[in-house]
Amino acid sequence: MRTTVEIREDQRLALTALAAKRGMRGFSALVQEAIDTFLAQQQGDRLQAVLSLEGSLSSGEAEELERRIAEAWKTWSTGS
Repeated sequence: MRTTVEIREDQRLALTALAAKRGMRGFSALVQEAIDTFLAQQQGDRLQAVLSLEGSLSSGEAEELERRIAEAWKTWSTGS
């Protein structure tokens, strides 16, 4: 899929040079690689953190936590 992304001139030059060093005509594959790496890192870190919580609370503890959160929200000021 084609899209337009604004990058600085120095970034374009660096990507063009790296692509040429790898024998590539353009740098789209480099941008895709960078995006894939970034997204995998972001999702991986957060996903692993969330998945590691599974089963860490009993059903009763979860219900108590939800009750306490609901109570806290009642006291939260929205400034209006």
